[in-house]
Amino acid sequence: MAVKKNGGVRARRKPAQEEAMDILIKKYGKHAHPLEYKSPFELVVMVVLSAQTNDALINRIAPQFFARFPDFQAIAKSKPEDLFEPLKGVRNFANKARWLCAIAEKLSPGFAVPLSLEALTALPGIGRKSASVILRELGAKAEGIIVDLHVLRVIPRIGLSSKTEAGPLEKDLMQMLPRRQWKDAGMAVSFLGREICRPKPACDVCPVRSFCTFASKRAPRRQKVL
Repeated sequence: MAVKKNGGVRARRKPAQEEAMDILIKKYGKHAHPLEYKSPFELVVMVVLSAQTNDALINRIAPQFFARFPDFQAIAKSKPEDLFEPLKGVRNFANKARWLCAIAEKLSPGFAVPLSLEALTALPGIGRKSASVILRELGAKAEGIIVDLHVLRVIPRIGLSSKTEAGPLEKDLMQMLPRRQWKDAGMAVSFLGREICRPKPACDVCPVRSFCTFASKRAPRRQKVL
């Protein structure tokens, strides 16, 4: 908080990256996650299945899968091969089936989904990004920032980090952003990447264009001469 010369108090000016992230969180923070889960169990399963796979595909195959395997108990009683048929079409489905069976075994007998980054990343098939998604969706305290492929594309483009790998980029974001933003920052940037800051970005409608390095360097469009 800054103090004026006459003794009055004025609000601290936010750093540019914090201000830009507040804009994105205001726009996208309440958006539902693209995975259409209905319980913590379904969330974990769908997050594991969605690695390197389109969310829309996971949403399509989920009803059939959950009809056969409605909870962790059902998966724990099954062999990985039993899961193959409803998962065909999912990238790396055989390994993912093995991971789901191993997760069910590790979570037995209570089958409660853990609510810490350390406990979640100790489960097969769940890395930092997946763990952060699960913590966010279940309302737990953020211990990191979600970095998916959209975030990896958008953050360097905006100019908030030059890192091109998830681990170093997440570290940069955690150092520059206040903890209050950690929970929603990653998904807000991800939604920006899905809707506006695509491989061919629509900079004209971007809510953080004024903060963006890429947009500032783009040559203005030439007007047609009539």
